[in-house]
Amino acid sequence: MNTVSFSGNGLELSDESGLFSVVSATAATAPHRIALCSGADGEVLTCGLLAERTRALASALLERGVCAGDRIAVLGRTSLEWALLDVAALAIGAVVVPVYPTSSDLQIRHVLTDSGSVHFAAETEGDAGRLTAAGAPQAWTFADLARWSFGPVHAELDPRISTVRADDAAMIVYTSGTTGLAKGCVLTHRNMYAAAANTVLQTGTLFGGDGQDQAVTAHALPLAHVFGQTILFACLVGGTRTHLLPGIPDLLPALPTVRPTFLALVPYALEKIRKAARRTLTPDVERAAVEEGLAVLRGVSPAGATGGPVADLMGGRLQQVISGGASLDDTTAGFFAHFGVNILNCYGMTETATAVTVNEPRTNRLGTVGRPIPGTTVAIADDGEVLIRGANVTPGYWGAAADKTPVDGDGWLHTGDLGEIDQDGFLRITGRRKEILVTSGGKNVAPTPLEDRIRLHPLVSNCIVVGDGRPFVSALLTLDRDRYATWREQNGWSDGVDDTGLRAELQTAVDDANTLVSRAESIREFRVVDGDFTLEAGLLTSSLKLRRAPIENAYRAEIDALYGVRV
Repeated sequence: MNTVSFSGNGLELSDESGLFSVVSATAATAPHRIALCSGADGEVLTCGLLAERTRALASALLERGVCAGDRIAVLGRTSLEWALLDVAALAIGAVVVPVYPTSSDLQIRHVLTDSGSVHFAAETEGDAGRLTAAGAPQAWTFADLARWSFGPVHAELDPRISTVRADDAAMIVYTSGTTGLAKGCVLTHRNMYAAAANTVLQTGTLFGGDGQDQAVTAHALPLAHVFGQTILFACLVGGTRTHLLPGIPDLLPALPTVRPTFLALVPYALEKIRKAARRTLTPDVERAAVEEGLAVLRGVSPAGATGGPVADLMGGRLQQVISGGASLDDTTAGFFAHFGVNILNCYGMTETATAVTVNEPRTNRLGTVGRPIPGTTVAIADDGEVLIRGANVTPGYWGAAADKTPVDGDGWLHTGDLGEIDQDGFLRITGRRKEILVTSGGKNVAPTPLEDRIRLHPLVSNCIVVGDGRPFVSALLTLDRDRYATWREQNGWSDGVDDTGLRAELQTAVDDANTLVSRAESIREFRVVDGDFTLEAGLLTSSLKLRRAPIENAYRAEIDALYGVRV
């Protein structure tokens, strides 16, 4: 077994502390530093005000009967109110149970029932209605929370805060599995702090600074996902000025106002920014930017350009982006590098509070997800599986999955991902055990790199590669309808999705993806299908990963037709 822990000892909470100690400490040492902002130009909270507002909200929760260990289910988009509720609930030992606003009614009912939540909060009255329809007796709204955060301090607040311990549960996060109902993953105060603080430690000055040198970010990741939660606490630990935005659609319009120095995003958001930048670039200029950016990342060319319309689109100061949650195509990393933005790929999962490895700004290595954060050990099992040990690893699951454990008898978390570690300790993810296609000829095919590359085409909304048990590899593509309509008008093509012109255009995307693999792994056939792969249809996970089995079931006839199967 190949093992690496290059980063030494990590930061940990003391046994008798909870996550609220981070807010208390910064309020004492840097009370006037800006901590959280509502939107691009809304309400601003200094570290001192953040502590005051959190204590008031925690007191209101005590008044309303919230006890240590009570689960509070929260449904809504990222906002200042949710961030305050996070910290206030954790301060008094309650457990946050995030719920995606895009969840189906069945999924919401499952989370509420399985977690045993006894208190409920929602962004809007409509969201509150969805919680009550799923079994909640009543639900607070974020507007309620905003009012309560100005109230008096409860006499029992400090005694309650003093009883919270590092190994107490902080959150139960329901993992977005590709099959079946999600499992509730327990994350402790120790888990969350280890992931957040050691990400800050690993990335140098990325999160830090003060005054004019203070790091600034636009936080548009969902707080319903553990990646968003860990980045929130990393920003609080590191001293970042953090603008909280409802979601990725709100990010692009906010960038010129926020002018972030760094971002944390999923590849989907980076692809959106890249596509938006195409409005100012010709295809030839974009191709040249990618080639030159890749040369920068490979160390054979000086640093990328700064300034210009693409840099202005991103606010003019952006230097680093932490990218996680899914794989990122190298060409997108190259594109951003050309414009002076370093993409720092990272790796983690819900069971590690989303942080295992991250590339450092000074040693960023293309094609890898970086080295282990301090205090974390990564190993590669004999069969290639990535194994993890550290203070960030979950103690286990909750509810119906409580009898399952991802950790073996030797303390290793089994990730289900396949990887390799190079001689300098950088981890490269090569595939996933359950997402490897095996053709009828016995060829193992990793579909994700092919899908990532095809999705970069401006006409493509999504893509799934299929071929398990089949004689060759194929793909289903969905169209970005707005871009398709514009393209069709510009080129004078007919309206049907099977027209020759469209197929020829999409063939260029397939050909480009096929350059990544051998002929036996290449996509031989593809088909454009109606509709799209969406959360609402149950075809994507909450973190926007493909739910392969449901997609293949929904499009069974189209897949069979690719292989000449009569239906």
